[in-house]
Amino acid sequence: MDSLTQIVLGAAVGEAAIGKKVGNWAILWGAVAGTIPDLDVFAFHFTDNITALEIHRGFTHSLFFSVFFAPIFGFIISKIHRKLNATWKDWTLLMFLGFFTHGLLDAHTTWGTQLFWPLDYRLAYKNIFVIDPLYTIPFLFFVILAMCYKKESEKRSKYNNLGLIISSSYMVLTLGFKWIGHQQFTTALAKQEIDYQAIATRPTPLNAILWGANVQLKDAYIIGYYSLFDKSDIQFSEKIPKNQHLLKEVLHEKKVQQLIKITEGWYAVEQSSDRLIFKDLRFGQNDINNIKSNFVFSFELFYDENGEFQAIEQSKDIKDGKLLLKALFARISGV
Repeated sequence: MDSLTQIVLGAAVGEAAIGKKVGNWAILWGAVAGTIPDLDVFAFHFTDNITALEIHRGFTHSLFFSVFFAPIFGFIISKIHRKLNATWKDWTLLMFLGFFTHGLLDAHTTWGTQLFWPLDYRLAYKNIFVIDPLYTIPFLFFVILAMCYKKESEKRSKYNNLGLIISSSYMVLTLGFKWIGHQQFTTALAKQEIDYQAIATRPTPLNAILWGANVQLKDAYIIGYYSLFDKSDIQFSEKIPKNQHLLKEVLHEKKVQQLIKITEGWYAVEQSSDRLIFKDLRFGQNDINNIKSNFVFSFELFYDENGEFQAIEQSKDIKDGKLLLKALFARISGV
């Protein structure tokens, strides 16, 4: 999830853990704990962009990291706040919950997380978009409200717990929405007699009402969208050729192998002049109404003038974001 959401979740679990002992310090350090796992983004400054993507949401988001580093941070914080009514164990509990719930929350997104690192398995329920205002805003409201009361106040715990309950309930609700969407897609595929090999459903940006589905055929993909407000049948796009054979000459390159692994096989390739365009299908396109539009994550593969292999992510235009949001809000209404 986005940084603000992780900060709010960390603050709330910190308050729930030891708020009655240390007051707003629990919220502050909980927010810090909710932020630390995402510091793996600094890998982009020390390695190539593909390796950094592969590293993201790995070690620092794992149960191993939570168990091993929580006592270390707990010890440091206990020395900083010696005068507060909290022990090393209290601070360790707070940090563990902040680290662990961060990974648990990210596991619900399309990108997922390696919660069981070092096992090479990414847990991804794909039931909530990385930014969802309906999850974050009510949560943030109740955490701020809780901060306004003294640590001994029953209202403080009441409001903080209410935020946790509402956010968790919404998360469960998105799982239900995903199930409904999946059933609608599979029913439509059967009705239209489309023979498919696999299907992957995901929420579209900023909401849990409109769902997208990537459908894998033998040599191509099709894409469909379903809104909970739809009154008409689902229509699938024209075929997107896999063209994975185009990678034959560069398949031995490490970055290509990494991209295939990162996309979990959900990719298509296109020839563009002297370059190959590697399309990551998992996050959809910049324009849901135009099957020819760029995918949110696409990479140009080519050998530079020095003979070095390059895999460069295609740049994004803010105009694409505006176009996508306009199309999304129109489609959510069932149009």
